[in-house]
Amino acid sequence: MLKKWLKNKKEVTLVAPITGKVIPLEQVEDPVFANKMAGDGLAIVPEQGVVVAPVDATVAHLFETKHAIGLQTKGGLEILIHIGLDTVNLKGEGFEAFVQLGDQVKQGQKLLGFDMEVIRNANYSTSTPVVITNGEVVAEQKVLAEGNVQAGEDKVLHILLK
Repeated sequence: MLKKWLKNKKEVTLVAPITGKVIPLEQVEDPVFANKMAGDGLAIVPEQGVVVAPVDATVAHLFETKHAIGLQTKGGLEILIHIGLDTVNLKGEGFEAFVQLGDQVKQGQKLLGFDMEVIRNANYSTSTPVVITNGEVVAEQKVLAEGNVQAGEDKVLHILLK
């Protein structure tokens, strides 16, 4: 019976959207993310300034300042990738988008670019939270990676949908 129940559940596995070092969300120096008010997930301290799609999805939200992007999977899972902390204050400086709102994207496809030096020179953290914003559809969530990850390749998060 349990196997049948599990078969009917939808599973989603996210690959790293950024090359860098995975850190627990609780270590992010922003209480909104650290206390999981924006959703549960993980954060990555980037080594390169490129964000790729962690899963096949639709671009559901693209911030005008291009510092963050919201994706939605076919199964309804909503993912927020927020480059750095307080980077909205840069008003788009150092950020570029390679996709538009409504685009269908494939896992590993380049979404955003960012200049880490611009972020650092403004004294902002480059730590990049990757969170599930609609946790009510999640039955189970597990971080799969720690340490260094390669964008578009290493699996970082496994989600079982309700």
